[in-house]
Amino acid sequence: MSQPLNRLVSLHPEHQWLDSALGRYLQQEEQTLYDQAVVDLFGFNALQVGCLQMDLLRNSRIAHRFKSTEYVSSPEFTHLYCCDDFLPIADTSLDVLILPHRLEFSERPHQTLREAERVMMPEGHLLISGFNPLSLWGVVLFFRNLLHKRRADGKPFPWNGSFISLGRLKDWLALLGFEVVSVEMCCHIPPFEQESWHHRFNFMHQLGAKWLSAIGGVYFIVAKKRVVGMTPLKPNWKAAPLKSPLIARPTQRKPSQRGHSK
Repeated sequence: MSQPLNRLVSLHPEHQWLDSALGRYLQQEEQTLYDQAVVDLFGFNALQVGCLQMDLLRNSRIAHRFKSTEYVSSPEFTHLYCCDDFLPIADTSLDVLILPHRLEFSERPHQTLREAERVMMPEGHLLISGFNPLSLWGVVLFFRNLLHKRRADGKPFPWNGSFISLGRLKDWLALLGFEVVSVEMCCHIPPFEQESWHHRFNFMHQLGAKWLSAIGGVYFIVAKKRVVGMTPLKPNWKAAPLKSPLIARPTQRKPSQRGHSK
């Protein structure tokens, strides 16, 4: 291999774009959502697939946290090299699985989700972030598709992906037995490449979050794997105390007891 591994990482379009002004804006918005979500999730094993420039498990209290990628990378960036639609992981091994923008760039997003369902523990959590086609980001994708209708390879990242609507993704998750726990939206500022325009349209951040949250550029889903016929047992802290027949009580008072009671 003629080039250093870390040089190959920097050449990948995803890494280049995440270093841009728009990419940094997306990282800031998504990192906040992941930090808030993972802090309350527990278990033994957690895996982040892709987007290695963001440490999306940094707030997690799970002991064993891993990262994987399908691209050549240096050892300090990742623990595992694999494709997200065929994970070399045993069944029901992960308590938390993170898929940041993997489905819109997967050749087989359905298979990617099936693999997620296979490797996750019952009651485990799946965290997904994806670009919302029903947003200004989706409008940009639409016009770029018109301009590059016959030259799909010419579109830069992330406009070379296939954005999946939130409703369709919820249907896919339901078919696989996942329960959607929460959905949040972020990236309400239009996808300007120049940072100066981000400052000019900063008012849309609060306006969109309050009034137009549904058309945020990125959706963030927390889903839980449910297993049919399995009822998790939880301690009943409000249970009634033991009934009197189960508690040993003296049947009669001895003379000595009468004497002491006077």
